[in-house]
Amino acid sequence: MPDSRTMDCIERLIAFDTVSRNSNLELIDWARRHLEARGAKIRMDWSSDRQKANMLASFGEGAGGIVFSGHTDVVPVDGQVWTSDPFRASVRDGKLFGRGACDMKGFVGVVLGHAHEFAEASVREPIHVALTYDEELGCLGIPHLVAAMQRWGVKPRGCLVGEPTSMRPVVAHKGGYVYRCKITGKAAHSSLAPSAVNAVHYAARLVAFIQSIADREESRGLRAEGFDVPHTTISVNLLKGGTAGNIVPDGAEFSFEFRYVPGFDPDALVAEITGFATRELLPRMRAIDARSDIAFERVNAIPALDTKETDPIFRRVFDVAPDKRIGKVSYGTEASFFQEGGVPAMVCGPGSIAQAHKPDEFVALEQLALCDRFVAGVLGTDAM
Repeated sequence: MPDSRTMDCIERLIAFDTVSRNSNLELIDWARRHLEARGAKIRMDWSSDRQKANMLASFGEGAGGIVFSGHTDVVPVDGQVWTSDPFRASVRDGKLFGRGACDMKGFVGVVLGHAHEFAEASVREPIHVALTYDEELGCLGIPHLVAAMQRWGVKPRGCLVGEPTSMRPVVAHKGGYVYRCKITGKAAHSSLAPSAVNAVHYAARLVAFIQSIADREESRGLRAEGFDVPHTTISVNLLKGGTAGNIVPDGAEFSFEFRYVPGFDPDALVAEITGFATRELLPRMRAIDARSDIAFERVNAIPALDTKETDPIFRRVFDVAPDKRIGKVSYGTEASFFQEGGVPAMVCGPGSIAQAHKPDEFVALEQLALCDRFVAGVLGTDAM
């Protein structure tokens, strides 16, 4: 069984409705008081509207040390059928149920449950706890926290992000870009189609070009062994345009994303797509109507993670991890933002991603018990 302090903390965390559309301040205030009572120095990084906040709790001063990091927001329960209250932790059949139990209030609860050990451990090195907002909306809060840590002069030598990996240490994940493309053409009655600029047709040509790049990457693109899909993927996932069957549409819009392996240049791929639009499509469109346009907007960007075995955090985590199989995953996490900010990071936490975001989300009590011992082990290893 997990430690009783861990269970108490997880139950408190789940009771806060921190769906991403809501404020996380009640949870942050409780965590702040919990950590301050055990000797932490608290630093706050507020969202622009001050309705949400990142928090860094530090035990000890100076450079070095480790940061345990987790996000406080959860996905909605709207439209889901639960057998118990999603915002009230319940235990049955060896599992703890509740929204965020797996992703990722289970890990955060373990860390907060060990806060009584941090002051003693900080004699050897600084120990930090980072709590973030809006991870589920595309890792929107973490860039601000990383920038704030740099302003504050907080320079850990390693970071552990506790996303659900079934306690398997993850050293790499793909990066991701999401783009929105808006095509502006010229409308006309369908009987006068040659006089129009059909935005849907040009969107389709651009989508076909993007698919040709996806096919190329699958057949002969950069390979990164260890991933379930060992190459960069590109997909168009939303497409809309047109208003009636007899009107040539003057507008179309689609969104595409690519998840790229470490070492891949995402900006070169973007340049290839925008270059095709500029060279091949826009001249034909503007030959009919000079106001025609193709506009690209980057909606989200998450860097790739690629932790080296020579990074101090690798040995720190690997030596005490209950599962010694090194993992690489195709989804993104906040760990790569720490890495981009100069703090090597790894991902390891309780529960399976297969249970995240679903009705009756759960984390196995056995996983929480493993994580309890794991966090204690990380604290007990030599300072970095």
